Amino acid sequence: MPAGSHRLSILTQHEIDELYGLPRFTDEDRQAYFDLSEPERWAVHSRTTSVAVHLALQLGYFKAKRQFFDYDQYAIHDDLHHVLRRHFPTKDVSAINMPSYPTRRALQHTVLELLGFRLCDSSAKDELEHRAQRIAMLSTQPIYILRETLQYLNQQRIVAPIYTFLQDMVGRVVTGERKRITQLLADALTPDITGQLDALLQAGESAYRISVLKREPKDFSYKELRQEVERRQFFAPLHAFARHFLETAGISTESGRYYASLVKFYTVYKLQRMPAATTRLYLLCFAYYRFRQINDNLIEAVIHLVDQYEKWARAAAEEAMQRALTDASTHLQAAGKVLNLFVDDSIPGNASFASVKKKAFSLLEPERFALVSNYMRNVAFDRAGFEWSHYTTLSPTIKRNLRHLFSELDFAGRVEDAPLLDGIVFLQALLRNRKSPRQTSPSTFPMDLIPKSLQRYLYASEPGKRKRLDVDRYEFLIYRLLRNALEAGDVFGEHSTEFRRFEDDLISDVRWQHKDTVLKDIGAPVLLNPIEQTLTAFHEAIEAKLKLVNQRIESGDNQHIKVSRRNDQRRWALLYPDADETVNGSFYAQLPGIGIADLLWFVAGRTGFLRAFTHVLDRYVKHDAEPREILACIVAMGTNMGLRKMAEVSRLSHTSMATTARNYLRLETLHAANDAISNATASLPAFHLFDIRDEVHSSSDGQRFETQIDTFNARHSPKYFGLQKGVSACTLVANHVPVNATIIGTHEHESHYVFDLLYNNTSDIQPERHSTDTHGTNQVNFWILHAFGYQFAPRYRDLHKKTGGLIGFHHPSRYEDWLIRPSRKARDDLIVREWPNIQRIMASLAQKDVTQATIVRKLSSYTRQNQTKKALWELDNLCRTLYILEFIDDVGLRQSVQKALNRGEAYHRLRRAVAYVNSGKFRVQTEAEQQIWNECSRLIANAIIHYNVALLSRVYEQKRAAGDHDAMELIRGLSPVAWQHVNLFGSFEFSPANSPVDIDALAAYYADPAYWGKIQRAASEPAEA
Repeated sequence: MPAGSHRLSILTQHEIDELYGLPRFTDEDRQAYFDLSEPERWAVHSRTTSVAVHLALQLGYFKAKRQFFDYDQYAIHDDLHHVLRRHFPTKDVSAINMPSYPTRRALQHTVLELLGFRLCDSSAKDELEHRAQRIAMLSTQPIYILRETLQYLNQQRIVAPIYTFLQDMVGRVVTGERKRITQLLADALTPDITGQLDALLQAGESAYRISVLKREPKDFSYKELRQEVERRQFFAPLHAFARHFLETAGISTESGRYYASLVKFYTVYKLQRMPAATTRLYLLCFAYYRFRQINDNLIEAVIHLVDQYEKWARAAAEEAMQRALTDASTHLQAAGKVLNLFVDDSIPGNASFASVKKKAFSLLEPERFALVSNYMRNVAFDRAGFEWSHYTTLSPTIKRNLRHLFSELDFAGRVEDAPLLDGIVFLQALLRNRKSPRQTSPSTFPMDLIPKSLQRYLYASEPGKRKRLDVDRYEFLIYRLLRNALEAGDVFGEHSTEFRRFEDDLISDVRWQHKDTVLKDIGAPVLLNPIEQTLTAFHEAIEAKLKLVNQRIESGDNQHIKVSRRNDQRRWALLYPDADETVNGSFYAQLPGIGIADLLWFVAGRTGFLRAFTHVLDRYVKHDAEPREILACIVAMGTNMGLRKMAEVSRLSHTSMATTARNYLRLETLHAANDAISNATASLPAFHLFDIRDEVHSSSDGQRFETQIDTFNARHSPKYFGLQKGVSACTLVANHVPVNATIIGTHEHESHYVFDLLYNNTSDIQPERHSTDTHGTNQVNFWILHAFGYQFAPRYRDLHKKTGGLIGFHHPSRYEDWLIRPSRKARDDLIVREWPNIQRIMASLAQKDVTQATIVRKLSSYTRQNQTKKALWELDNLCRTLYILEFIDDVGLRQSVQKALNRGEAYHRLRRAVAYVNSGKFRVQTEAEQQIWNECSRLIANAIIHYNVALLSRVYEQKRAAGDHDAMELIRGLSPVAWQHVNLFGSFEFSPANSPVDIDALAAYYADPAYWGKIQRAASEPAEA
């Protein structure tokens, strides 16, 4: 489409051709699409030969594209010959004439009748536009509207109208929806809210207010959090208005987030030049979502700071305990001399106790007596007492850092948490009214929230046996109990996303009224089947597997388990055969080096990933993206070089690159580009050589990266970063291909993101089995992955401990004689009773209103255990039991799990090699930038792997054609995760004509027997990258 066109830029030219272009069939396609049913065969052969041939062609093309085509005989040459050979073997191509216009129209009507379709006439177009208007209320993303309308046309068996009509229609409904919303907003705005929105674009002393309010906190320092609180106070009235307006206007979550994102994209200058109604809509949505993000940040800060103070108190108590033990042992000799006074003959029997006491104090100071006495009587050191004493010492720091957060936030909770909520409301009322808790009568404090086990640390004894409440310790107790309740989900933050009620994360009551339809749309059979049927299947599988596992151990058929006897008890241990693969071996060692720019151009030509980089705006785009600049930006960010340094070494303009990055390199476009490469890799002949036991077996794991600049999600981790901070890059790797990835904090549990990575993998590579190490396991992942069609296969650090949690369908006494046996009976009744609630939770995981990781985090929390969660965990136990039994019995499964995890580690090494600049440290300002730079690194690694798989495919086909089965087997054992032949350093030239790659010429090297012989000889000693 011409740059600057008024029409929406929805599809690339390639995508338009995919929908509307004449099909380009392979031989297999022709066999499928030109196959005729009996009615079709009758309709074809009832016509003259020329007309019949074109009817057969039009039928095949329509089945493929749901479109009719005008074509010349040259364009359909191969298809025409196929149809003649197959359906008219006695006819010659020279006898086939092109049909006239009336004949073509008649043939089209015949095709429609035979296949049950109809043309999109004026009434159908009107209905289509009405439907598009309803879709636009859910999302104003043009691509979403177009895809939904195309799906509707297909469901209704209507031929899609021409693309320009769809473009114009989508443009109209997008414009109409925005006009509808802006008019509703204009009618609803009050003068105060209007003034606040307009003030966002006014300049302050040093910057525009909106620029200041966009900033995110870098860390948990008082200064950063104080500024975040001030931002919250500004946004609060806007959020209150937006909350009501967005609901009444029917603006979906996705649309609201999209409007909010445009505030981050546009400069203040451009926002000021827009129509005021449009600008105010964008700003209002931004205020709404920024306010909720701030609430999440502040709650996260409360949790982090309380954790930090607890850690300091524990460390101080540990130090004090060690010091006390040292002091006590040091003064034992003096204590012995004190005891000797009682048998000292030099002290007269009538000596006063005061004189003996004076003598004792001369040997051991009075303050040492209690310490040494407790040590001698083996009285345990009161660690908790010292911790609470240290909280008193920390009190000024705690008050300064937590009070301004605590008093700003709003909390709610469940009925059973009423005592804590009373305490929260009481303390917040004091702080908000600027009253000191110390100057408030202790008798007014809610006391029911103080656990009995802590009462002796929160009360101090006074003369007359009265007890006085230590107000500072009471205040910290509320903070600590609040932290516990937030993590457990018993108390939640008002107007939060991450810390809202669990029920708010679930599918709405309105949608759940159509439960059967929702579950069918998800496409997970286990959620539709009666739960009794599912439990019966588990019952039969587990009981049969228990019997088989023990029989094979007793008979010695399982040769990869070692059983020993000690003290009349049998013990067992599993044997793990090696499952390593060559990573950077001799296969790549002799290849000519290739620069990363040339490699990316080669991969772009084969995969079309550059087409994924669409402009952030829908229309009025002044110029198309410059591919050289896009590639330069990807390498700049993916290697951690940065745009400025890349501009220096590539002779490209820094300003132009920064504009390109801002317009085209977004998380969604990078994700789509990675998908394009992954999909192309999956279509190569060598891809399925990497299947593990004839299936796509993926793994996910986290890789730590230090952050040079503080960001809110970065955390200290001495094991990985020393005294610095960092984050974790979690990547899903399937058949060596990194198909999905995300950045998380090192304090977050990797298991919460396992399903998230799998479910939001939009590539064509869909794993059947998935492995993690112990960090990827929790109380729900087995069941969740099972429900959505994945087989979870983790590697446990302590498998013996896990076998202690096996469950069966009979009492444990039934299995007493077996080595591997359940510890208890499964609770089927609980599962059956809670099944409707479990179905709703599973359906909620399939929707996109909240991240899957958020729901999984709440489900896997150990603290809060209601009946539904217990039932969900019980289903997880059934899946885990069956897996552990298979893991013990099947050495091949153990090897497969290890191999899948090894591939993840191999990718980590490649990812580390790609991001080599700045010692691999992130140097970006925000979490969003971390995600983008990580996606760029993944894209470069993905491109390298595609290049290697393309070469392996050519060589594999070469050896297969030669019948060299030994060579084919050697290639099957190679890994495409290799980079020693790729030059990631030096200057960069991103011209497409610089040095085109000839993959056939590279493959020809391997046809040389001498060359191949070197590879075979070196194959047993792989080189390391």
